[in-house]
Amino acid sequence: MSPPTELLLAGRHCLMTAKSQLSDSELLKLMLAGNEEALSTLYHRRQHNLYQFALQMSGSPEISEDVTQEVFMVLIRQGGTFDETRGSLNSFLLGIARNLVRRRMSREQFYVSLDNETDDLMIPDEYHQGGNLIDELARDEAVELVRKAVLSLPARYREVVVLCDLQEMSYLEAASVLNCAVGTVRSRLHRARTFLLEKLRPAGEGNKAEAALGSARCVA
Repeated sequence: MSPPTELLLAGRHCLMTAKSQLSDSELLKLMLAGNEEALSTLYHRRQHNLYQFALQMSGSPEISEDVTQEVFMVLIRQGGTFDETRGSLNSFLLGIARNLVRRRMSREQFYVSLDNETDDLMIPDEYHQGGNLIDELARDEAVELVRKAVLSLPARYREVVVLCDLQEMSYLEAASVLNCAVGTVRSRLHRARTFLLEKLRPAGEGNKAEAALGSARCVA
């Protein structure tokens, strides 16, 4: 005699609840073993973060939706290449998303090739200052101002701002996503923040520009 439908549904709910308490790495192992519910749990856990990253990098909801879906398609095919000793699965997924966004935007010519970019942007000395420039935005118009300024940055600077200031990742985690040294992340982030201040200062003048940079986390 088959068990009642209610019992089956209850059992499935308990199974999903148990999976939701597993780590990303444990879910990935189950997914690679053919467990579809593990994939579903991973998707619901990470898709919003991936979408926000792609949106903050591209400014395009369409690209962001496509990239989010593609990340999990890549994970299904190449999840076995994930090495837990080199970083978290979240960093691994963001690394995939980063490459997909670059490829898509390069194809659609949203920004120039990274080969033409340099870490040696000329920034006036007056804009070089310590401290985190990005803490709290109070006005919607300031949020939009920062969003546009971030999108106007060359990709390598935009990436570190999105990862460290918008995604609130540590330097170490960002370095894992970008496959570079922690020192490189620090250097690019400093340049990116001062470059943003340079871009915003003419529009806001003086302290208003610094206020606009108060918290790019609101851009998310």
